[in-house]
Amino acid sequence: MARYTGPRSKIARKFGEPIYGPDKYLDRKNFPPGQHGLSKKRKKTSEYGVQLREKQKVKYTYGLLERQFRNFFEKASSASGVTGLVLLQLLESRLDNVVYRLGVAPSRSAARQLVSHRHITVNGNVVNIPSFILRPGDIIGVREKSKSLEVIIDCLGANRRSKLAWLEWDDTQMAGKYMSVPERSEIPEDIKEQLIVELYSK
Repeated sequence: MARYTGPRSKIARKFGEPIYGPDKYLDRKNFPPGQHGLSKKRKKTSEYGVQLREKQKVKYTYGLLERQFRNFFEKASSASGVTGLVLLQLLESRLDNVVYRLGVAPSRSAARQLVSHRHITVNGNVVNIPSFILRPGDIIGVREKSKSLEVIIDCLGANRRSKLAWLEWDDTQMAGKYMSVPERSEIPEDIKEQLIVELYSK
């Protein structure tokens, strides 16, 4: 499956945000990469540029390529409700994102790998599709044979779970529940989804 595999700190510096998680390199060099990164004479970004930048930030955050992202946007556009909010709710409902939110993996890319390698179950069945969309009530667990994996044990031991009202975790079962579709206030990412809607509306 195609995905971005380049330098992550460079992308984080481009947006000035730790979109891949805590980044010591970003803390030291919190300015855009390149020889003109520190220049104060950088030209003002156009309206289109601001919108495009927001879309790219979301794509990198959730680990999507252009075609995948457009498919999600079209799905959100055809659904009832506010398009920008529905788009974020769809992205948050992806299996790889929920595995990350539950604290089973240290990052979304690590969560994607766990899903692809058949370590994760949904309602008792192994699912190896990272983009699988969960529904309220779904139970996300670690496959029995995979519960002793060092990466999973270390991550759960570090207690990296996001304390979100729409997710529930049971340590004894090593399983979580997707309680409900998150509201906008329950999604912690700093995203201006309206800019993306405006970009695709042109």
